[in-house]
Amino acid sequence: MTERLYYRDSSLLRFSATVVESGTLDGRAFVVLDRTAFYSTSGGQPFDRGRLGNCDVIEVLDREDDGAVLHFVNDPIPLDATVDGEVDADRRIDHMQQHTGQHVLSAAFIRTVNVPTVSFHLGADVSTIDLSGDLDAAAISKAEDEANRVVFADKEVIVRFVTPDEARTLPLRKKPLRTGLLRLVDIPDVDLSACGGTHVSRTGAIGSIVVSAWERHKGGTRVSFVCGGRTVRAFRQLREVSVASARSLSVQPAELPEAIARLQVEARDQRLQARTLSEQLAAFESAALRESAMDLGGRKIVARVLDKDQTALKVLAQAIAANGGPAAFLLSAARPTALVITRGADSAVDAGAILKSIVARFGGKGGGRPELAQGGGIDADAEAVRQFGVELIAAMRSTA
Repeated sequence: MTERLYYRDSSLLRFSATVVESGTLDGRAFVVLDRTAFYSTSGGQPFDRGRLGNCDVIEVLDREDDGAVLHFVNDPIPLDATVDGEVDADRRIDHMQQHTGQHVLSAAFIRTVNVPTVSFHLGADVSTIDLSGDLDAAAISKAEDEANRVVFADKEVIVRFVTPDEARTLPLRKKPLRTGLLRLVDIPDVDLSACGGTHVSRTGAIGSIVVSAWERHKGGTRVSFVCGGRTVRAFRQLREVSVASARSLSVQPAELPEAIARLQVEARDQRLQARTLSEQLAAFESAALRESAMDLGGRKIVARVLDKDQTALKVLAQAIAANGGPAAFLLSAARPTALVITRGADSAVDAGAILKSIVARFGGKGGGRPELAQGGGIDADAEAVRQFGVELIAAMRSTA
């Protein structure tokens, strides 16, 4: 079994080792070393990257049957070769900050609101913990403040090993799933957990812990957070977005919520006004279009290609068919074609059936009921679609 050097020293980035197995798996070259500082994906924390000799380490995984650490590399390395390994420092330090920050934050949620962590995921940009309780903003902030108090106290982070019997006598935050010798990460008076991940040596190295978002999830709360260097990047992004938004609205960043609320009210008023004007215009247009209705078997229908989008077509079609008016079959001039079919109160035209036949012939999508159907994405000439629809309606009329 591979000796995992990071178990005792997470800051170790360079080492020498011997290749004890070399092969391929699913077409990818891999090696197993007698010792390694590369962390393999486990416990919510992703693998390390770096180099082995002249090869790039692109993924590190545990082999389930024997616990060997598989280092997937971009070129084969021969058996019994001695290689110098170097772990990507930026990625390792980032993962150490996030994982130790998770221990501190999870412990803070227990101490402040007595809500335990169910699971943890260390992501590329943000990390998440799933909590068993449904928490509000005040509870989140309380735990966040407590977590940063521990960070600023610069407490020592101790790694030690215990037997299962010894572990049963200790106040572990979470019951360990592993058997055999257990690796404990101990932040005195803060947190004691069985964990195989990489961690900073003092909480001050976490830098800061910031909750970036939270949401309800499976009856509990999913909390997203960033630590260390990620908090700087997150703040920089937030600053750039808020400054640019404030500049475009000619307000100060602190005035953004009020300015956005004002814009939302104005936009709602404009939508209502536009809808009213659209309905008024449709009333005038529908009166003119009714005069152009064609007669199909004694019943009338307006079938036209118009320079309108689907929303406008629907408003106009409903206005044509209103109050016992003729059926309407309106199509957009723009391609891909959108269309709307309505029937008047005395019409037996099945709008949904007609649309289904059109989609089967020309493609696109849509649906509806006998009295109203609409579709879109029809990549065909609108006039050809109109003519086909008219023929369908004529045939339907003749058999009604």
